[in-house]
Amino acid sequence: MAHLLNLEGATVVHGARTVLDGVSLGLDDGARTGVVGRNGDGKSTLLRVLAGTQALDAGRATRSRGTRIGVLSQTDDLDPSHTVRRAVVGDVPDHVWASDARIRSVLDGLLGDMLEGPAAAPGGAEALVGQLSGGQRRRVALARLMAGDDDVLLLDEPTNHLDVEGVAWLAEHLRTRWQPTQGALVVVTHDRWFLDAVVERTWEVHDGVVDAYDGGYAAYVLARAERSRVAAVTAERRDNLLRKELAWLRRGAPARTSKPRFRIEAANALIAAEPPPRDAFALSRTATARLGKDVVDVEGASLAVGEGEGRRVLLDDVTWRLGPGDRVGIVGVNGSGKTTLLRLLLQQVQPDAGRVKLGKTVVTGVLSQDLRELDAVADQRVLETVEREATSVLDVATGKELTASSVVERLGFPAARAWTHVRDLSGGERRRLQLARLLVRGPNLLLLDEPTNDLDTDTLAAVEDVLDGFAGTLVVVSHDRYLLERTTDRQVALLGDGAIRDLPGGVEEYLALRHAGAAGSGQTTLSDDQLTARPSSTSASAADVRAARKEVARLERQLSKLTEREARLHDALAASAADYAAAAKLDAELRELLSEKEALEEEWLEAAEAAG
Repeated sequence: MAHLLNLEGATVVHGARTVLDGVSLGLDDGARTGVVGRNGDGKSTLLRVLAGTQALDAGRATRSRGTRIGVLSQTDDLDPSHTVRRAVVGDVPDHVWASDARIRSVLDGLLGDMLEGPAAAPGGAEALVGQLSGGQRRRVALARLMAGDDDVLLLDEPTNHLDVEGVAWLAEHLRTRWQPTQGALVVVTHDRWFLDAVVERTWEVHDGVVDAYDGGYAAYVLARAERSRVAAVTAERRDNLLRKELAWLRRGAPARTSKPRFRIEAANALIAAEPPPRDAFALSRTATARLGKDVVDVEGASLAVGEGEGRRVLLDDVTWRLGPGDRVGIVGVNGSGKTTLLRLLLQQVQPDAGRVKLGKTVVTGVLSQDLRELDAVADQRVLETVEREATSVLDVATGKELTASSVVERLGFPAARAWTHVRDLSGGERRRLQLARLLVRGPNLLLLDEPTNDLDTDTLAAVEDVLDGFAGTLVVVSHDRYLLERTTDRQVALLGDGAIRDLPGGVEEYLALRHAGAAGSGQTTLSDDQLTARPSSTSASAADVRAARKEVARLERQLSKLTEREARLHDALAASAADYAAAAKLDAELRELLSEKEALEEEWLEAAEAAG
């Protein structure tokens, strides 16, 4: 196995801060490595050092002779006078690149909806690079790199500006681009699903050093939690967050944890007493008390944008209801109207036909993509801007009142950073601040539009932890599959056909629908009888459906009783903390109850699916 890149004692100093401090590592043929760490800790710097574009203050970087390195940085060097076609394939004649299946796949997978469809750039492949948006330029730069033939790829946030379909395509492309023992990949990304899908080793950059872990993101979370527990050096709050996320990973789909080769026994030991990330029934009860029965009703709504030949129908006679405590993720192709749908729910745009009705007690909170709301408070300090919204907020998950400073700290602003002026914050910090401001206002309908932009994996885990205690209706638009699965209970899709499509199979079902639509007659959706991978309500009799609904109601009653028993056991455990024997007995009873509850939840899912 060839040794491609090597760092020995690499040190990089920015001003008075040491970003990399004597880092030594190597990259061999066949390496598939992900890089994680907090914003500003040196991930991009590490990539530049590996690429040879960042000078070292000490140490050395070497590469094997003849090694070809392709780099995707956060800024591109595309010539604005070139067309999209020329930027990707250069001066290669059309008949040459068009006969290359790999290049055709790259163009379709990364630029398909940009060259054709609702989000197409004017002029398609002949559009000038200088006329493209920042996101479109980013995708062109990525396509140019993927169309090349490099031995090593160094990618800095390659999933930015890709929808879930583009992210899935890129993951599959990178998995199959080289033979298992050939080529090398180093990727910096906050997309945790992508990390698990692509990489086999993880580097964590922090405090000037690089720690290496075997496996993808799930394995990294386990290994880091184990190290924290054994060494007992990590703050209790961070350790609890790791265990919580690990518990969710282990309880998730088998495909998520089958690839990383970590010790299952160790994982089970770490999360044995860890409850589910959130108590859905308790949150639903609280949400109903805050919202009543009505939140948002979309009734027969139709909406189109554009004029003449450019007119596009986003919604066509859609009826959709959001109830108290619903947690819904929205996916869809670029230009399908996801952000417009959020604006419709808020009554910021009116449908061409039909109506949108908000419940009388609804209090909305919206995290927009551009965060222009912060411009008005640019001269204020972080904590001041939050305290002006409210000085405290109730954490429904714990029943405790949280101060504004506690919320700010949970979202990644330590005491010193909490007094920074808003104008001096990074993009990720601005997003966290606005979320904190929204949460302390006490909304009961929270709409998040691409909330993962500019956030690192640690911050994303903290955001998810905060959202676990949100007792209201949550709607999330995101291309981040991990976030959608982690924070929402169901997903819907905008497929460009004017409908809102429920996805019982989650994002995987959405990708299957898109793939089947592309492979078929060019339509973007399948008819119900084509959904052979999805349980079909038409194949069940009316009697079967009624029986399934009765079973759902029965299971919900049982789960409600178990939830009440669980709360009593937690109270009893707290009261018996000094009595070891009694606490041990109660703990065993609690574990048995949680096992029974988990089994009932599985039954409920099956019955709910059969009930339609």
